[in-house]
Amino acid sequence: MAPTSLATAMPLLLLLAIPICLEAKPHKLKQTNMVFYMQDWESGANTTAIMVAGNTKRRWYILEFGTIFATDDALTESIDRNSTQVGRAHGIYVNSALGGSDLHLLMSLVFTNKEYNGSTLQIQGADRFLHKYREVSVVSGTGKFRFARGYATLETVYLDIPGSNAIIRWNVTFLHY
Repeated sequence: MAPTSLATAMPLLLLLAIPICLEAKPHKLKQTNMVFYMQDWESGANTTAIMVAGNTKRRWYILEFGTIFATDDALTESIDRNSTQVGRAHGIYVNSALGGSDLHLLMSLVFTNKEYNGSTLQIQGADRFLHKYREVSVVSGTGKFRFARGYATLETVYLDIPGSNAIIRWNVTFLHY
């Protein structure tokens, strides 16, 4: 039997693909808005963020350019550190401004509450943390938030610079399937 060329096989492949395409149902984009609080504690009992690297000639500190933090912060329903936890913020942030005023966030928001358990949002962006309000990007998601894209407005509701502790209100708006 002679080998079949791609040119002669293509019409047959297209005919086979038509029923599959007709049965495929388009997914509708959903918009979700969430509000929660990130409990970022670098000192005291139950620290959730630690400095892991920095300038070897300077003190590692939140306001020092080049300081890198690893984080596993609680995401809670209210400003109270003991309120119901809805997830965790796993990732890193780096002081990325020569003047020490900006962080760069790279983190996964891992949800643990019943409705979104196991779903994640991937966050990236500049956090000008000395400003009361700032925005970062939602660049992706998993689970119930597949293909997420959007933004999060961050608001500092508590800031203790000497102790490097903060509570950040997240208002997240994103589209997903």
